[in-house]
Amino acid sequence: MRKGGEEVDRAVAVAMSGGVDSSVAAYLLREQGLPLVGVTLQLHGCAGMEDVSDARTVAQQLGIDHHVFNLSEHFRTCVMDNFVAEYERGRTPNPCVECNRRVKFGALLDKAAQLGCGRVATGHYTRLDYDASSGRWLLKTALYPEKDQSYVLYCLSQSQLAASIFPLGGLSKEEIRAIALEQRLVSARKGDSQDICFIPDGDYAAFIRRHTGRDYPAGDFVSPAGDVLGRHEGIISYTLGQRRGLGVSSADGRLYVTRIDPESNRVTLGKNEDLFARTLEADHINFIPFDKLDGPLRVQAKARYRHTAQPAVVEQVGEDRIRVTFDRPQRAITPGQAVVLYDGDIVVGGGTIDTVLED
Repeated sequence: MRKGGEEVDRAVAVAMSGGVDSSVAAYLLREQGLPLVGVTLQLHGCAGMEDVSDARTVAQQLGIDHHVFNLSEHFRTCVMDNFVAEYERGRTPNPCVECNRRVKFGALLDKAAQLGCGRVATGHYTRLDYDASSGRWLLKTALYPEKDQSYVLYCLSQSQLAASIFPLGGLSKEEIRAIALEQRLVSARKGDSQDICFIPDGDYAAFIRRHTGRDYPAGDFVSPAGDVLGRHEGIISYTLGQRRGLGVSSADGRLYVTRIDPESNRVTLGKNEDLFARTLEADHINFIPFDKLDGPLRVQAKARYRHTAQPAVVEQVGEDRIRVTFDRPQRAITPGQAVVLYDGDIVVGGGTIDTVLED
C-alpha cells in the first residue's frame, strides 16, 4: 500500500479479464519495471474459459505469472442477489458500483495480499492523484471523457484508492488498441465488454426469473389519477422513463413509466414532462476528498452513468444521507441508480438514489 504518496510493497496484482484494456494495462506496468502478477477472477458464466485462456495467453506473452480465482459465489451474493432485490423493490440498480466496491476492490485486494502483492491494477479509464495537503487520494475523470469510468468508482474508500493503480486514465481507446496490435497481444481485436456483464442479452426480466426461479405477477398500468390503462407483465420488466414495450396507447400522446409501486403491484404511466424533477436524496454515501460535508457545496452531478454532469448543490442531511438539488429539472431520476458528484475533474463522491422529491 502507498502511504503519503510514496510507494511501498511494490508488487502489483493486475486484474486480467482477457480483454484489450486489462491486457494493455498489464503491458504498460511491465514496461515501467513493476513486478507483476496476473489475476483473473471467474465471476459468472460470462467469464468463460475463452476469457481465462486469453488472459493466460497475454500473461505468457508478457512473461508474468498468472492466477485464476473462482469468486462466483461471492459475486452472486454481493452483486447478482442485490441486483435482483433492487428490481423487486421497483428500483433500477447499477451492479458495476457494487462489483467494484465488494469484488474488484474488495475480494481482489484480499487475493492480491495472498499472492504477496500490496496493490492492484485494473483497466478502468480513470486517474488517481495524491493531495499532500490533505493526505488523501483523489479520484479523477479520464483524460478522454467518452471512456471515463469514474462514475462506477465513486464508492472506493481511501484504503482502496491507496492500493490501486489505473494505467489507462490518460489514454484513448484508439491508443490502447494500437498498443495491443503493436505488441501482438491476443486480445487486441476483442470487442468491449457489456455494461452488465452477467446479462449479455440485455433481458433483465428473464435473468431475474432464471436467477430466482420465481414468476412475477401481472398488474395494472394506471394513469397518474389512478385510472386503469392496461395490464403489465410484472414490475421487474420496467424502469422509470421506459416507453417501449408497454403495449398501451393513449390519445394524449406517448406514455412513459413514471412510477413503480411494488406494494400495490401498479406501474404508473404518464407524459414525458411528468418525469422531470430537480431534487433527490441518496444514501450509502461516500466522499473522497473529505469524510463529510460541513455545508452546501456546488458540484456537477450525474444521476446515471450516461448522464452528462449537471450543475447542482449537494447538502449532507444525515449521517448517511445527502440531498442533491439540480439547477434545472432532470429527466427520469431513478431510485437505485448512483448519483455521482464532481468538482471539475475531481470525483467528490456520491451515493445511491433513494428518493426523488417533488418540487
